Parts: sequence; C-alpha cells; structure tokens
Amino acid sequence: MTIKEKVPFVINTLKELYPTIPIPLDHKDPYTLLIAVLMSAQSTDVRVNQITPLLFKRADNPYDMIKLSIEEIREIIKPVGLSPMKAKGIFGLSKMLVENHNGIVPQEMVVLETFPAVGHKTASVVVSQAFGIPAFPVDTHIHRLMYRWGLTNGKNVVQTEKDAKRLFPKELWNDLHLQIIWYGREYSPARGWNLEKDIITKTIGRKTVLNEYSKTKKARK
Repeated sequence: MTIKEKVPFVINTLKELYPTIPIPLDHKDPYTLLIAVLMSAQSTDVRVNQITPLLFKRADNPYDMIKLSIEEIREIIKPVGLSPMKAKGIFGLSKMLVENHNGIVPQEMVVLETFPAVGHKTASVVVSQAFGIPAFPVDTHIHRLMYRWGLTNGKNVVQTEKDAKRLFPKELWNDLHLQIIWYGREYSPARGWNLEKDIITKTIGRKTVLNEYSKTKKARK
C-alpha cells in the first residue's frame, strides 16, 4: 500500500473507531489544561487526573496559584513524579500569566513556549485542545505508530511531527492526534502488543516492523 493509500485508510479507520473523541486530561479551561499537560510529563493521564482535583481545589487560576509556595505545590503534585521541576514550572508560569498576561493563557505557541516547564509539545496540546488551533502534538504513541505505519522514518519526534503535518489535512490535525493516541493505547501499545488486534498496523505496517513482530512472537513460543 502506498503512502497516498495509507493516509485515507488511517483517517477512515480512526474515525470509525473514535467518532467521539475523549479528552485524556480533565480540565475546565485553558489554564487548568496547561497545568494538567505540564504535570503529565513522564506520568500517566490517570495519575494526573487523580492529582489535579487536589491541586485545583487549592488553586484553579494563576492568581490563587501564586499564593501557594513552590513547596506547597510540590507536596500536592508529588505522586505524578518530577515534582520539584513541575512545581517550579507551575508557580513560575502562573506568576508570568499574572504579571504579563492579566491571568489569561495566551493562544500563541511562541509565547507559551517561553513559560517555564512548557515545551513545544505542551504548547501544541494547549493551543489545539483549548483554542481549537490546528496543531499536531507528538507523544510516544504517535511517534511509535507513525513509524510502524511507515509514515515517518522514526528518527525523532520533530521529524514525526513534520511528516504528520505534511501527510494529514490540517483541518483534521486536532482530532487525529487524539485518535492516534487512543488507538496506540488500546490497539498498538509498546508492550504486550498483539498484531491481530492492531488492524491498522496489520494492514499497512512497514515490513521491517511486521517481520520483527513475527520473530519476537516465535521466540516467545
């Protein structure tokens, strides 16, 4: 199957599987989404969704957040991991929002990326999910699947993002990045992968990936 044939197959299959797309991180506005995404680095959405209600009960806006100390924030978010860095980031970006943006989360990627602990992926998630601006945040699931499907060379997430934006229609980016994440979790995980359940990879996956899966499966027997 050529890449031109793969792209509509992926789009149509994901649309059938996820006509309604769940949002992974619980939030109520751009600010709480920004904090939740920041907290999700090297953690799970389930764990973050367990901890954010505790944090947002104390402070769900930048004005209240800077009333807390970094140490208080750290104690609350400790279960998500990397709490020293994340606590400093949460306090620091909240202070910047209050001092420079009237407490309002900006919609511009370049501005968001100037905030502490906010990288390109976090900024992309915020602009796409909070503001509906087309973006294609690439996490480990998307990076893995784009390679498995032969839609990128898999060298790094920067290249994967470029390939995704080049191949998929811009108006579908915001839906597709979430659909691929859910598909990766449910049908094509890194561990415990069952190719028989992974209809997309089974149909369009690159030969090297399929051959490697076959060798691994035989070795387990």
